[in-house]
Amino acid sequence: MTHDSTSNTQTATFTKAQRLLTPTAFRNVFDAPERKIHQSHLMAFVRSNEVTYPRVGMAITKRKVPTAVARNLIKRKIREQFRVKSSILQNKDIVFIVKKSIKDIDKKELTHQINTIFKKIEKNKNEIQ
Repeated sequence: MTHDSTSNTQTATFTKAQRLLTPTAFRNVFDAPERKIHQSHLMAFVRSNEVTYPRVGMAITKRKVPTAVARNLIKRKIREQFRVKSSILQNKDIVFIVKKSIKDIDKKELTHQINTIFKKIEKNKNEIQ
């Protein structure tokens, strides 16, 4: 293992500070999002925050995703992509919701939709600068 791969692993972390934890934090994003990004099954609410790093939250309901296994899979995929992309997202709060049941899509398509949302957030950031 080279030194470079070790440093990349260390920078791509997911700390408690990077999570939206309180109902108030979620409400702030839901009540006044700067942007809503839609995919066929997922949606993200995006809003700038007062801190210097991005934060992510997930509101994945039993009604849309009945099994815990499926809900945990979605959360794991979102966290995985967030870790990789967090260095380029700046100070954004992002809340993911599931718009409709994910029974009819596979893991690859789920990952693609999550990536597309992050790319749109990143693209918007580049246009603003």
